[in-house]
Order: sequence, then structure tokens, then C-alpha cells
Amino acid sequence: MKRLVTNSSLLVVIGEGFSSRLSFGLVSFALPLYALHLGLSLSEIGFLIALNAIIALIFKSFTGRVVDRFGLRRSLATAIGLRSVVALALGFAAIPWQLFGIRALQGVSESLRNPAVNVLLAEHGGKKAVASAFAWYGTAKSMAGALGKAAAGILLTLTASNFSLIFLVSFVLSALPLFVVMRYVKERRTETTSPVATLKPEASVAERARPVGDSPGGGPAVLPFMGLGFLISATTKMLHGLFPVLATQYAGLSAAEAGLIYLASTAVILVSGPLFGWLSDNVSGKAVLLVRSIANIVSSVCYLVAPNLAGVATGKIVDDIGKAAFNPAWGSLMAYVASFDRKRRARTMSLMSMGDDAGEIVGPILTGLLWSTWGIVAVFGVRIGLAAITEVYALILAMRLPSRLVPARI
Repeated sequence: MKRLVTNSSLLVVIGEGFSSRLSFGLVSFALPLYALHLGLSLSEIGFLIALNAIIALIFKSFTGRVVDRFGLRRSLATAIGLRSVVALALGFAAIPWQLFGIRALQGVSESLRNPAVNVLLAEHGGKKAVASAFAWYGTAKSMAGALGKAAAGILLTLTASNFSLIFLVSFVLSALPLFVVMRYVKERRTETTSPVATLKPEASVAERARPVGDSPGGGPAVLPFMGLGFLISATTKMLHGLFPVLATQYAGLSAAEAGLIYLASTAVILVSGPLFGWLSDNVSGKAVLLVRSIANIVSSVCYLVAPNLAGVATGKIVDDIGKAAFNPAWGSLMAYVASFDRKRRARTMSLMSMGDDAGEIVGPILTGLLWSTWGIVAVFGVRIGLAAITEVYALILAMRLPSRLVPARI
């Protein structure tokens, strides 16, 4: 926490994450309901939600190189500008095909923004507090997302579903951090040669083990972690983007009640995020990494057995606890793998997050197809099964990693 307070660049990045997620918390809640209002089917809405991840996946290998070449600050500022255009354009969209085009532009902005932010967090978090930096960033984003979605639910109720107002407010919130990022974010000079990193001298034989081959920089291979990111994201995103529809259509809640569920989870996020960050840095990042799949199973059971306000709220809070655990553990894991080739950090993190993007694509589409064909019970059953498979895979992969995922070099 002391490092967080004294590092202005880290504070700016976390603040930008808060403003970004507050802005798109509004969009995330309103967009599926607006699409439903325009006549899109559940399958089409599932594809719409997944489209930005599809575009991000296509562009990420390229944009990772762009970030490494042109710098973290300029890349982040460009991404903020594109994201703000997305929010503004949604305020004037009135035809379904326009939503798909705008969502594709959002994917381009995310493909540029994510690697820049991830490297900045790893760079300014330092070896001893990488997970905590990702935890505070994830906490800020999760709280802002919950507040944004709660505000969207309330505003839609008070304004008789004025979606354009929601999107225009999102635009203002998205554009606010642009000047601060350009003025205050600092980045370290990248060395012209790629150092061959070494683990700490006291590392055990298990800590030196490489999961399924070596990367060109001497570190762990990226492919197994892409698979883990895919499984976790696919399971999580099955319900994440469609939660407003789940709450209103399945549980019969009003838009305001669904929004208040997001608000109720903010206190849990504020406590659990930093706690899991500390545990990842000081106890075991591997153990924290396993919490996400367990939370997916428990939350699915809650949604299935109690389709009411209490059950849905409990399921959402459990999901948020799992997300709070995953963010710092995954962040420190990315920093650990990317630190073996500092010159290509953004590219390595982009590749790792491509699995996460692929899961974000598959999850909502799978949910839309299952829900339309066999009903919501099939969605929960498949989600529980996928979460169980993910937990087994994560356990196998975790056995080949050091307990504390300390980057070899930042």
C-alpha cells in the first residue's frame, strides 16, 4: 500500500482503470437491454457481447508489438481516445448493425489498451508487490463497474429507458482521464538487448521447472497459460455479459433491483481484492489462482436453486469474490512470464491474454445458444462442468510453478 501511495504513475493507471470501468459499467448494463429493445435475439446478443473480444483477439498479437515499439503511455492514450469514440457513437446508434460496428471498434481499443496497462502495472508494482498492484487495479475496476451498472439500472428506471443518455454519460467519464495519463504516466526505458533472466538463487528445483518447454527469452512457454486463460474466461463470461438479461428475464427482477445487486457487491470487492493481492504476493499465488473456478461452481448453484433476489445477489457476490482473486494472481503470472524477455513484455502479455479473449468470445455465444435451445438450466449445468475441468487443469499447471510468482526481472 505504501508503494501505491508514493507511485504517481501507478495511481494514475489505477485511476484511469476506475474511470474506464465506471464508464463501461454503464455500457455493459445498458447495451444487452438496448439490443433486446432493438429486437435482437438472445443468440445475437451473445454474439454482440463477444464481438469486441473477437476483434481484440485478432489484433492483439499486432498491437502488442505496437505497444513495445511506440511506448506504453502513447498506446494507452490512443486506446482511451478510441474507447471514448465508442461510447459517443453508441449514443447515436439506432440500427442493430451499428451496434456490431461500434462493438468491433471497442475491440480494437481493448487490444491496444490491455497490454499497455498490464506492463505499466508490472513495471510500477515492482517485484515484491506485482500482485498487489494488479489487485488494487482490479479492485478499482470492479468497484467502478459495479457502481456504473447500479447507476445504469437506476437511471434506466428513472428516465423510462433513455439509453442515449446512459451512453453519453459514459462518453464523458471515458474521456476524462486522457490528459492525466499523458501528463503524469511515466515509463522506464526499455533495454535494447533482451536479458536472459534468472530465478532467485534460493529458488528450489520445483521453482526452476518450466511448464511445457521454454520461451525464446528463457522463461516458461506461453501456450499452457493461454489455455488456462481460455478455460477460466469462457466459464466466467458465460453469465457475466448477460447478467442484466439473466436477472430481469430469468429471476424476474426489475432493472433497478439488478442494478442494486452490483452496488451490494462493492463492499465485498473493496475488501477481497487487496486481501487476495497480499496473499498472492506473500503466501501463494498458485492457491489464489484456483479460487476463480470454485467461485464459478458455487455461483452457478446459487443461480440455479434460488432464482430470486437473494439467490441472484448471492451468486453475483460469489462471482465477484472469484474475480477479485483471479485478477492479482493472473497479473503476477503474466508479469512472471513476461519478465524473462523485457524487450517484448507487451507482446508476451498480449499472447497470454489472447486465451482470455478467446474464452470471452466463446462464453456469451455458448450461453445464448444453450439458453435458446435447451433453457437456462442447461447453461448452469455446462458452466459447472467447465468450471470443474478448469480447476483440474489449473491444479496440474500450478504444480509446475513457484508458489510466489515473483518476476525474474521487471
